[in-house]
Amino acid sequence: MREVTEHQKQLEKVRENYTYSAAQTTQELDSNGQVTKTDTTELEIFYVNGQPIERLVKKDGKPLAGHDLDKETERVTKAVEKAQKPQPEQPKEDQEISMRRILEMADVRNPRRESYRGRAAIVFDFVGRKDAKTHGLSEDLSKKLQGTVWVDESDRQVAHLDAVFDDNFHVAGGLVANVQKGSSFHFDQASVNGEVWLPTGAEVTLQMRLLW
Repeated sequence: MREVTEHQKQLEKVRENYTYSAAQTTQELDSNGQVTKTDTTELEIFYVNGQPIERLVKKDGKPLAGHDLDKETERVTKAVEKAQKPQPEQPKEDQEISMRRILEMADVRNPRRESYRGRAAIVFDFVGRKDAKTHGLSEDLSKKLQGTVWVDESDRQVAHLDAVFDDNFHVAGGLVANVQKGSSFHFDQASVNGEVWLPTGAEVTLQMRLLW
């Protein structure tokens, strides 16, 4: 796992040479599990100093144009400028959780070997360390995760991760929202050009109560 964490550091540097496209679908469900709202977006994602920057290209199938395009260009420019600043100057609550930090704050157990997508993988179960020192909301959330991670044995990169929240999480002490136990996410990535691993898919299911 120390090798995997070190490879994640190297990956974050190489990834800055790439831009990739992503399609996202967000669905809101009511208490009966019925879909009440669906939003789709197409994005371009690139990295600056390890921080992912998302550029909105399409919303609900329509390319951005006019005033919306100008606003998005301005937002992305500011995001890049912010990411280029030394890390301590960035608000902690705005920092995104990284795969490396999830691994650093987790206890792993039950190692075994499996095949994943035709490649040899080492599989670990993990649970977030409650005593881990965290910085910001995203890392606080990661302490409440437990799940399983598939590590590509050859490249020492995370190929797949399944995780669930093992406890409720109160945003702003419960004044803003409560993320409920059982919320989950799944993450996949694969090798590109033999030098970098990039995301190929992700699914997040949040059970939460918003307080206004």
